Parts: sequence; C-alpha cells; structure tokens
Amino acid sequence: MVSPRPRSVLALDVGRRRIGLAGCDPLGFTVSPLPALSRGTFGSDLERIQALARQRRVQALVVGLPLDAAQRPTAQAVHCRRYGLRLARALGDGGLGLPLAWVDEHASSWEAGERFALHGDRSGRLDSAVAALLLEQWLREGPEPVPPGASATDPVDPATIAVGAAAPADPF
Repeated sequence: MVSPRPRSVLALDVGRRRIGLAGCDPLGFTVSPLPALSRGTFGSDLERIQALARQRRVQALVVGLPLDAAQRPTAQAVHCRRYGLRLARALGDGGLGLPLAWVDEHASSWEAGERFALHGDRSGRLDSAVAALLLEQWLREGPEPVPPGASATDPVDPATIAVGAAAPADPF
C-alpha cells in the first residue's frame, strides 16, 4: 500500500468501555496518544470527539478493526465498523465531513502492552497506545481515507483495510 498524504488525523481504538485516541501533527511526523474516552451514550461520545476533532483541526479518522489471524472480521470488528461509520456520518452532519480509513488491529493490544509496558492497564493508557500504533501503521501503509459510504456494497472494502505489507485480506 502507498503512504497516505500527510494531514492531522485522529485514530480510534474502539472498545466497549473506552475509546483509545491518538493524533498526529499535520505533517504526520509526530504521533501522540491522547487521553482515552470513557464510553457513554453515542451522543456524549460524539460531543467529545467532535470537540477534539475541531480543536486539533482533524482532517481524517482512522479506526482500528480487530480482524483475526486469518484477516477475517471478528464480532468486535463488526461493532467497530458500525461505530466508525456512524461516527463519521454524525461528524459529517455536524459540519466536519471527515473521511475514514480502516486499519487491522490484530494483536495490537499485545504489541502496545509489550512496547509501552502496559499489560493489564485498565486506565485507558493501553487503549490510547493501541490507537497510536494504529496511526503509525496508517501513516506507513495507508490506505487513503474515503468518505463514509463511498463503497457501493460493503462499507469496508477489504482492499481498503491496512493489514500490513505481506498480509492478504479476505472478503467480509
């Protein structure tokens, strides 16, 4: 995959209790974990993410999809996909109109736990460290974000999920 063009991006590691967040500068040089968001109602999540996106002048969203080792979607991947699409559409209705990219987050919690010595963390730091790893992967491999709903059939075309340079993606 080709590296996407640099811009300010917000990455999300969507979980049932928290959403890990990370951002990068407009040139894509510096990736920073941000405080994780404790999940509330979708409306309260939207308000906080919208405020953060405006403050950081975000131009795109990257959402992690937890695929299994064979690159197939897990139940959590379906939830993340729905949440990411709903969020991107709602942000668009709020005037932000952010394109969306998907990144395979298989084994990312383990990797972040190892890299940042955060195994067993329940504070949200691990979730945001995962979001930072997803953003770093996206900056290296892409894909270029697209408007939500740009795919005619499946909202997440497997060809548009960054799964690592050598890993093939199975169709959903």
